[in-house]
Amino acid sequence: MKKVDPQRHAERMAIKQKIMNERIDAADKDQGVLLVLTGPGKGKSSSGFGMLARALGHGMKVGVVQFIKGAFSTGEEAFFRDLPNVEYHVMGEGYTWDTQDRERDVQTAEAAWEVASRMLSDPSFDMVLLDELNIALRYEYLNLDRVLDDLQARPAMQHAIVTGRYAPEALIELADTVTEMKVVKHAFKDQGVRAQKGVEL
Repeated sequence: MKKVDPQRHAERMAIKQKIMNERIDAADKDQGVLLVLTGPGKGKSSSGFGMLARALGHGMKVGVVQFIKGAFSTGEEAFFRDLPNVEYHVMGEGYTWDTQDRERDVQTAEAAWEVASRMLSDPSFDMVLLDELNIALRYEYLNLDRVLDDLQARPAMQHAIVTGRYAPEALIELADTVTEMKVVKHAFKDQGVRAQKGVEL
């Protein structure tokens, strides 16, 4: 390991501290944030549920609508469903290649959006997680304009999290924070390891 001069390191960190403090002081707005977690890498839903846990730790009320998952139980559902301050809806019927029925998928997604839309218009919800919504949008199971309008019209202090691959450009433009997950290695694709409890399930 390269030896770092302690004095030089301290000087660099002092400069960085000054910059960060200036940014913190300049950030004077409080508002609900729209976050989009997308990309082919693992961890989009996991990140969303991590924020959900953080919100619950602050005593906030949260809502969850899962758009695609639903054919199998998950650890998230088992953990969060019965907690206080959580309203949890699993509205999907499985992955798109499992259902193989577009008309039914559209009906299921539209029913899920009715639940999501209600939450997004209710100021009692501090955070709403729309898990795998991007997949429903990619396959045009939902009207994108309606989704964007409902997200934009939500209460001023309500946070919304949208997960799933292939986030549409219009949603990315509307969002306040966007994170794209990238694959470096994947146990299933690269090594044939099945989905594991606590990791994927």
